[in-house]
Parts: sequence; C-alpha cells; structure tokens
Amino acid sequence: MSQPLTPDLFARYLRILGTPRAAPSQECLSELVAAHLIRVPFENISKLHYRRHTGLCGLPGLERFLDGIERHNFGGTCYTNNYYFNLLLAHLGYDVILCGADMTDPDVHMVSIAIVDGREYLIDVGYAAPFLAPFPRDLTRDYEVTLGRDRYVLKPQDAQGCSRLELYRDGRLKHGYTAKPTPRQIEHFGKVIAHSFTDEATFMNALLLVRFLPESSLMVRNLTLIKSQGTESHIHQITGRAELVELIEEHFAIPRAIVADAIADLGQLQDPWS
Repeated sequence: MSQPLTPDLFARYLRILGTPRAAPSQECLSELVAAHLIRVPFENISKLHYRRHTGLCGLPGLERFLDGIERHNFGGTCYTNNYYFNLLLAHLGYDVILCGADMTDPDVHMVSIAIVDGREYLIDVGYAAPFLAPFPRDLTRDYEVTLGRDRYVLKPQDAQGCSRLELYRDGRLKHGYTAKPTPRQIEHFGKVIAHSFTDEATFMNALLLVRFLPESSLMVRNLTLIKSQGTESHIHQITGRAELVELIEEHFAIPRAIVADAIADLGQLQDPWS
C-alpha cells in the first residue's frame, strides 16, 4: 500500500477495463462501472492465494491488483475492488468519496458516493451483485435490480442521509447493508480488512466467485454453480473439490494450479451471506 500511485498505473487500469480516458460525466461513469463489473470478477481465490504465499493481511498494492487481473484473471473482494475503483474515479477527476456501510457490524463494507452534475450516485463494484450502473441517491421510491433468483432493492435515503440496500433471494430477505455518506480514509477500515484474513473470517471459510455480463451472471458459491439470465437461475451441484477446480478454470479462466493450491487452505464451507 506504500507503492506510489502513478499515472501509468491508472492508465494501465483503464486499458484493462477497455475504457478510454474521458471527462467526468454520468454517461462515462456508467460506462466505467459496467466495464469494471464485467472485467473484474468478485472472487476470493486471490485472497486465499496471497495469504498463503505472501502472508498478506491487507490490501494488495495497486500494481499487484492489476497484475492479478491481467495474469491470472483475478479480481478481488469488496475492499480491493471498491477501494481501487474509488481511486481510479478520483484520478479521473470525479468528485467521489469512500464511505462505510454497516451490515451486522458497523463499517464492515465499503462503497463510493460520486457527485456528477449535482446528483449523488452510490457505486458498489464489490458486493458480488449486478450493479452495472451507479445508483441515484435522490430517490423518492425504491430502486430495484433483478437478476435470476435475486432482487436488490435500494431504499430512499433516511433522515440521516443513509442508503439502505436489501438483497431478496427467492422472495426472502437474505442480506443487505446501510451505506453512510460520511467520508472515510482507507485507514478507517484497517482493522476490518486485517480481520478478513483471519482463520475465522468469512472468506477464509467460504468460496465465492461471480462474473457479470450485461444481462447474465455466473456464480460459484462453495459447491454450487449458478447461471442466471433475466429472471431465471440454473443451479448445478458440484460433486467435490476436483470438479470445483475444473469449473473455476473453465468459467473464470483462473489457472487450475492456483485454484487447487488456494482452496487447500479453505476452511469449512459456510454461507458467505450469513
């Protein structure tokens, strides 16, 4: 994290996303968000890999993050994906802040809030969710995104200016968070990021990989492969870790040697949305 954040690194980031540099606008912001969701998966293979081989217990540096995308088709979990996308937006001239979001505990998730043409937008490229466009925050009624068996509902701001996001799976409330508009520095999340590398942490005991296209997604959740398109989801039960390694290489193009090595340290397969 002490590595200088040079213009060359951000230019490389844009090349990876396949988006040209452009002046800030709502249209360009939407293109950047969609490009990130499509090119950079949510996955914790890299998290397991880096802890096993480097002892990492914090965010990878930006260069390592970009190397992982280019060389191994890595992405990251919420902290890595959202933090570096926040930095990219700031580098491109967007008025953007990093914010905490509460789940069962305070500030265990992070999001960005960007202001474009006087309107605030909530941006989250690290929730393993199909948020391919920024969410407007000046809502007067619920804003919904549906893909497969999942329905995401963003509520209008509450009296404190917070935005509540709820995930309904098969019609039942499954998960969610409350995003708070107070600006935060990355150091504010230091303890929760470090905890995410401990033996009892969720992504040391669960496997979650998600890749998005404009109207579909592919998810590996522990020993389940889920393909969603429109309002339909097709579920395949994976027979064991050998098939798991094979399917991740086939669908996510992460080399099987890396996958097999990473999941060797994986603990009990718990629900990542618990």
